[in-house]
Amino acid sequence: MTNIYQINPQNISKAAEVIKTGGLVAFPTETVYGLGANVYDAKAVASIFAAKGRPAFNPLISHIADIDFLKTYAEVDARVLSLAQHFWPGPLTFVLKRIDNNPALDLACAGLKTITVRMPCHPVALDLIRQSGVPIVAPSANKSQTISPTTAQHVFESLSDKVDMILDGGRCAVGVESTIIDLTSNEVVLLRAGGVALEDLEAFLGEKILISHGNPDLPSSPGQLLRHYAPDHSLRINALSRQEDEFFIGFGDVPDCDLNLSKSGDLIEAAGNLFLYMRMADADTAHSKIAISPIPETGLGLAINDRIRRASYSKR
Repeated sequence: MTNIYQINPQNISKAAEVIKTGGLVAFPTETVYGLGANVYDAKAVASIFAAKGRPAFNPLISHIADIDFLKTYAEVDARVLSLAQHFWPGPLTFVLKRIDNNPALDLACAGLKTITVRMPCHPVALDLIRQSGVPIVAPSANKSQTISPTTAQHVFESLSDKVDMILDGGRCAVGVESTIIDLTSNEVVLLRAGGVALEDLEAFLGEKILISHGNPDLPSSPGQLLRHYAPDHSLRINALSRQEDEFFIGFGDVPDCDLNLSKSGDLIEAAGNLFLYMRMADADTAHSKIAISPIPETGLGLAINDRIRRASYSKR
């Protein structure tokens, strides 16, 4: 018997009660599955870190279901509101200056004076947040630094009984985490590439966005650790062909591969397949290594390359 629950009104209401009473619920978003808790319940937030084995200095994203709530949470100006109204709900996360001094938020914010927040584009996530009556803080629902989950079964395989409920909303549509931008200064800074393309943000803002790879020893947002999203097998990126003992994941016109992220070279399709195919490759017992074809550094390719570079990182 598993703790995976099908989506229906009764189970969403039950999950909201779990959140209200300090429990953990894994739930689907358009990006990946999140491991959720009440952002104001420090003990519940601490249990997320414990379940994932996540470093306590790594901040978490708070998920909200109402743009107006931002004003009670963080400093909001016309630029923030225009971005929210255009891109939310969706895979875009803001780093903003905190105005809520509730000490319960300190753990979710990793002690920083900023808060990281987004509005997910998934009906189950939004319904769960609204019924819970609080923002839900939620990193990806998997062990820290391992491959992110895009199905309920992935969550169960990674965390099993460490989570009270897993809501099964099917496979995630986007398949890579949200884009994170820092809006705490006059210049917009990209902290993590993700489900919203850099080019789309720049076109909307009418300005260039600075790119920061962050400080892995003191992250200002999720996804900045040098090694992250990592399989157990060693991973070689920008591979033009397979080598001995490699499970080869292709992209585009690559005939000699075990799986292809997108035969047509569609970066949206590739992003949706990335974590699923990495898991399949990692589970393959006929190979002890993984190789992935080059991915263009445009559009969602920026996010894909960020994930596979971190997944392949190795201290030497």
